[in-house]
Amino acid sequence: MKLRQRCNFKIIGMEEANTVRLHGTWRSPYAKRVELALHLKGIAFEYVEEDLNNKSPSLIKFNPVYKKVPVLVHNGKPIAESLCIIEYIDETWKVGPQLLPQDPYRRANVRFWASFIHQQLYETMFTVLKTAGEAQERAIDELLEKLQVLEEGIEEFYPNGIPSIRHQNMGILEILICCLLGPYKLQEQVLDIQIIKPERTPLIFSW
Repeated sequence: MKLRQRCNFKIIGMEEANTVRLHGTWRSPYAKRVELALHLKGIAFEYVEEDLNNKSPSLIKFNPVYKKVPVLVHNGKPIAESLCIIEYIDETWKVGPQLLPQDPYRRANVRFWASFIHQQLYETMFTVLKTAGEAQERAIDELLEKLQVLEEGIEEFYPNGIPSIRHQNMGILEILICCLLGPYKLQEQVLDIQIIKPERTPLIFSW
């Protein structure tokens, strides 16, 4: 288990107020979601690099149900699961960009599409990466179909196109899309396929 500082955060005891610690791994897109949310909000935090083959006692203590990353520990109180953590961050720290809209209807719709990305796109992307042959071809077709569903579903949120990663109004959908499709050029080179097609998903492609 490795500990490093982020945002020039001075390490202090867990008993002190406003301590924030993130347990994650470098290869986890779920942990990267939380890390990006913290950076967008400008929240100082400690980062604990976990070895999932040799899980730390702290990880098991803070997430006894799943024993997985990410886990955010705020003032000694743990929160697990990336979507739950991002909502907690948004509700606890009012500084920086708002990660979910305040309007109840828009908030509910953003949650729906966040869940779609989390449950559908990530699962299918992992299937594409870990299969080969006909199974991979089927997974690729499924991924492209789901990307088109996402494109059509989120158009109303982006009348002027998806904001760039430097946009001050980045929210939870941008975080999830960034962590899923950010390295898509590398994914395309490794798989020798075109994942994002401008003629099918121009909104996502433009982002």
